[in-house]
Amino acid sequence: MTEDFLHYVWKHRLYLTQDHTAIGGEKIEVLHPGIANTHAGPDFSDARIRIGTTLWAGCVEIHICSSDWEKHGHHHDPAYNNVILHVVYQHDTDVYTENGQKLPVLELHFDDRYYENYLQLAGKKETIACKEKLGSIDEFTWMAWLDRMAIERLEQKSNDILRTYSSTGNNWEETFYRRLARNFGFSLNGLPFETLAKSLPYHLLLKHKDHPDQLEALLFGQAGMLQDKYEDAYYTGLQDEYLFLRNKYQLVPIESHLWKFLRLRPVNFPTVRIAQFADLIHRNDHLFSRIIGSDTTRQLEEMFTIRASGYWDTHYVFGKDAVDRKKTFGKTAFHSVMINTVIPFLFVYGKVRSKEDFCIRAIDLLQNLPPEKNTILTLWHESGVDNPTALTSQALLQLKNEYCMSKRCLHCAVGNKIVNILD
Repeated sequence: MTEDFLHYVWKHRLYLTQDHTAIGGEKIEVLHPGIANTHAGPDFSDARIRIGTTLWAGCVEIHICSSDWEKHGHHHDPAYNNVILHVVYQHDTDVYTENGQKLPVLELHFDDRYYENYLQLAGKKETIACKEKLGSIDEFTWMAWLDRMAIERLEQKSNDILRTYSSTGNNWEETFYRRLARNFGFSLNGLPFETLAKSLPYHLLLKHKDHPDQLEALLFGQAGMLQDKYEDAYYTGLQDEYLFLRNKYQLVPIESHLWKFLRLRPVNFPTVRIAQFADLIHRNDHLFSRIIGSDTTRQLEEMFTIRASGYWDTHYVFGKDAVDRKKTFGKTAFHSVMINTVIPFLFVYGKVRSKEDFCIRAIDLLQNLPPEKNTILTLWHESGVDNPTALTSQALLQLKNEYCMSKRCLHCAVGNKIVNILD
């Protein structure tokens, strides 16, 4: 038995009501089980329970055994003095609050099939434990849960953005610049790209936006990539420019070993992405303001119609020639930036400024972008789940990462449905 399952039974009232008698013989009537508490303190607050002839309002604490009350130290904690009922799977001892009150105890009884269903899910080794049962879930439940997952993922990204926003002194432009830089590094080089952006403030880059060579010198220099020796005019030119700018602005470059090249397609090498990032800054005034002022996907796409400078047509790294190929920012990269940076920023900006139209626009953009492709979404596809849009793919990623991976089936609408199937 787990406390998580007992919480689920209590919250959803799956207990056998005819057995609702407290240890000691008083009749118990649950008018409201309370609100689940995810923070410190009793498990449920604002419960309303009639014990005998007295109506009580307060908290409910749930344990597997009554003796867990003292094992968890609640008898010494005044925060538990407002507990009105101790709900347990097995009563093995009387317990008292810190102020000396003996707690009424209710043993929770329920149909064993609920627990059997739960164990079947929790015991599955597959990442998606319910994949064999997904066909039994009605479309309304499934679609409503996916909508919630998509919003939950946006909320999660919003919280990350707001932490960065706070660290920049509530500067939207600097915050967007840093988060966008992280996205340019994708999963493998996201952290060094963000570290690069932190070491090189956006306002400083804007001073040089009309000079692409200076932008590249600043970005490559701060990335720690201009510390080698090559017989290469482009490279030595960047070194000379960076040396001057570094001394002028008292800059300290990041460590070059942070960058990863292994197992990357050459077109995704950080050198190429940095050159493209320089072109983005060169072509656009105030990135965040342009995002907020863009009304259509087409306008946003034009903003990211960028390419690395001419040197990179024949290079993927410094000092080594390659087949001539223009290094443009492709559709897949653009969609990634939209999904992971632009759309979350529209959503969080709408929330902070109480402008619902930005939140709606963010969701509309997700609905009109193609779905992502990765190993997690392939897993869902193999389980028979459709993935028609980026909104769906974001929802499925959230569901897998935050619920399936940690077996939080009891907190999932799909898992709830399956646990409640009594054959």
